[in-house]
Amino acid sequence: MAGNKGSNKGPDGGPDRWSQGVTEGSDALDLEEGVFTWDDPARIAGSLKRSAEASDRRKSSPYRSAMSMLTFYVNRAGKDLDSDQRQVLERAKDELRKAFGRG
Repeated sequence: MAGNKGSNKGPDGGPDRWSQGVTEGSDALDLEEGVFTWDDPARIAGSLKRSAEASDRRKSSPYRSAMSMLTFYVNRAGKDLDSDQRQVLERAKDELRKAFGRG
């Protein structure tokens, strides 16, 4: 099938995880490895803020880029995201708002 559209397999026969590719290979932000697995919401927010402010490839404000990436990760992880880690990431959103003076 051309481009594997509708397929559950990637080009190498492994699972097709386009959302993982977006998270790991975002053209807008260079994320620290494992940032979404950390257990400190303030550390996650700080890393996302630094990445967004340092990027010259993003198309929107640093705040919006950082929040979008965090929200994207939470939404795409869905039911596979551990409830404790989901809480950490939701608190990271609050920390991100504070870091940008929006909360």
